[in-house]
Amino acid sequence: MRASRYRLICLAATSVLTAGALTALAPATAQGAAAVPSTRQHAFVAAAAKYHVPVEVLLAVAYQESAWDAHSGRMSTSGGYGPMHLTDVTPAMLADGPAGAVGRADLGELAKDPALHTLRAAARLTGLTVAELREDPAANIAGGAALLASYQRAVSGSRSSDAGQWYGAVARYSGSSQKRGARAFAGRVFATIRTGATRTTPDGQRVSLSADSNVRVATGQLSRLALTGTTESEATECPPEVSCTFVPAASSNGQVSNRPANGIRIDTIVIHDTESSYESAITTFQSAGGSAAHYVMRSSDGAVTQMVPTKDIAFHAGNYSTNLHSIGIEHEGYAAHGGTWYTEAQYEATASLVRYLSDRFGIPLDREHIIGHDNVAGPNSSLVAGMHWDPGTSWDWEHLMSLLGAPVAGDHGVGSVGSAVTITPGFTENQQTVQVCPGDDPTGATPVCTPQQQSSNFVFLRTAPSSTAPLFGDQAIHKGGAGTDRISDWGSTAQAGQQFVVADADGDWTAIWYSGEKVWFYNPDGINTTPAHDATLISAGGTTPVAVYGSSYPDRAEYPAGLSPSTQAPVSWYTVPVGQAYVATRPPAYTDDYFTSGAVVIGAKQMYTIQYNHRVALVYSADVTATGM
Repeated sequence: MRASRYRLICLAATSVLTAGALTALAPATAQGAAAVPSTRQHAFVAAAAKYHVPVEVLLAVAYQESAWDAHSGRMSTSGGYGPMHLTDVTPAMLADGPAGAVGRADLGELAKDPALHTLRAAARLTGLTVAELREDPAANIAGGAALLASYQRAVSGSRSSDAGQWYGAVARYSGSSQKRGARAFAGRVFATIRTGATRTTPDGQRVSLSADSNVRVATGQLSRLALTGTTESEATECPPEVSCTFVPAASSNGQVSNRPANGIRIDTIVIHDTESSYESAITTFQSAGGSAAHYVMRSSDGAVTQMVPTKDIAFHAGNYSTNLHSIGIEHEGYAAHGGTWYTEAQYEATASLVRYLSDRFGIPLDREHIIGHDNVAGPNSSLVAGMHWDPGTSWDWEHLMSLLGAPVAGDHGVGSVGSAVTITPGFTENQQTVQVCPGDDPTGATPVCTPQQQSSNFVFLRTAPSSTAPLFGDQAIHKGGAGTDRISDWGSTAQAGQQFVVADADGDWTAIWYSGEKVWFYNPDGINTTPAHDATLISAGGTTPVAVYGSSYPDRAEYPAGLSPSTQAPVSWYTVPVGQAYVATRPPAYTDDYFTSGAVVIGAKQMYTIQYNHRVALVYSADVTATGM
C-alpha cells in the first residue's frame, strides 16, 4: 500500500523515507457507561439532532471511518478528511498514491467515482465550505450527518429514530458499489453499536458510544441500493491449508480486470507490511480513495483475508505498471519493530499462499519475482524518493525463500570481476545497527531517534572499501550527499536475494555496480554472497548511457483511436553508464496498458527489468546488450 504508510497519501510522493500506507487505529474499549463528554462528543450530539440521525448511528459510522480522529484537518491514508472520512480525491492524488498512476491520461476518469467526492456532496447539503469541512471537526461531523440523512431519505423516504432502520443509509455511506462491500461495512457499524466503544483521540478528545445489544437491523434495505454483485459468499483463492475469508476492498481502490485471460500477465508477488493492526488494515482497504492489497495476513496465526480477486488490479504498490502485473500480500506488522511481528505462522502461511499463486499463474519462485514493496521501482523522477520501504530490514527473505523450496543461499563465495553474485548475508547472525526515528514508527513507541541492533536482511553499501567510508547515498534521496543508517533509508543497502555484478575487489571488500556507481560492502571470503551462475547481464548497447524508466507503457502512436495514451519519461536520477552491467530479473516483456473499459494495449517494444539498486528499474531492450554467464 507508503510519509510512512500510516501517513497521508497526499504526501506519499514527497516524503523521503516511506514505510507502508495504513493508519493504525487504537483499540476500542467497549463500555456501557458514557465517558466524560468532550467537544467532539457534543459535536456528534448536535449534528445528530440537527439532521435527525440517531446519534449512535453517527458515532458508529465515524468510529469505523476514523476512530473519531480529526487527522488535524489533513487527508487520511485512505483518502478522506475528518472524523466522517469525507473524501475529496483528485487525479494528482491517484498519480502519487497507491495507484501510482502518474502519466496516465485517464486519471480524470478514475477520479470521477462519486465515492471519492463525498466532501463536495456534503458541502452542497450543508452550505458549509469545502475548507470548513476539511479543517473543522464539528463541521465535518455535520457534513457526515447530512450525507447519512440524504441517504436515508433516498432509501426509505423518512428519517426514523430507530437505529436499525438506517441500515441501508449506512451501507450506502460505505461508498462501495458492490453488495458485499456495502454489507460488510454496515455489519461493522452495527456491531459497534451493539458492543459500544470508548476512545481518546490523539488530539485529546474523549468520545464514547454506549452499547445497545438490542438493536435490530433492516438488512432487506440493501436490495434498495443500486449495487452490483450478489450477497452470496464469494469463493476465496487460497490453498486449503490456509484459513482464508473474503472481505471486499473498496471498488475505487483498484480496477476490475480479467487477468491473465485478457493478456495482462501476472508475474510478480509484492510483500508488504500494514504498519497497523490486521483489523485496521482491512478497514482501511474498505475505505474509498486509498490503497488495497489482494491479501492481508494476520501475525498471530497466519489467517488470511482476501480483499481483491486475483483477476483484478489492486492499488497497492505505488506504481501502476507493477500493480498491473502483480499480486499484493500485506502482513500485519511494523517495519521499525524488528522481526517481532513477523511470526513463523505468518511466514508459513505466506509460503503456502505464494506457492499456490505460483502454481496458478506460473510465477517463478525467486527473489526476482517475489519482491518487497521496498523493491518496487519509482514510476517517475519525482516519486522515487517517496516510495515505501516495507516490509523493511527485518523481513527474513532467506527463510521465506527456503520455505518456498527455492533457497537463495548456496555455497558462499564471490566470483571474478564481471560475474554476478546473489546477496546472502543470512539473517539471525547478520546483526546490523540502524537508527529508528519517530517518523519510522507509527505506534509512538519511539519518541526520539534511537540506535537499534537487530537481525537484518541486508548489507550496508559504502563509497570506498573501508568501514569508515561514507554510506552510499541514493541520488533521488540524498542529491549527491552521503547515505544514512536510518532504518527507512533503503538507498544504502543491498538485500538478501538481490543479484548484482561484481565491479571490483579489495581485500575483504567487494564492489558491485549499483545505481550507476561502484559501491562496496564487507565480504571476507564471500561470506555475504553466493555466485549467481545463470544470470543474464545487461549493459549499454552503444557509446552513451542508457535511460532508466520506472514504468512500461506503449508508445503514444500504438494506442488505438478512442484511448488516451499513457506517457512515461526516463527517471532523471539514474542511467546505466557505459562499462557497467546489471542483472536482468526476467526476460524482456512487451510494454502494455489497461483501461477500465476492458481494453488492453500491447506495444511492439520490449523492456528488461533489472536489479538496478535496492529497487528494480526498466530499460528498453533495444538500448542494451544482454549476455549470459
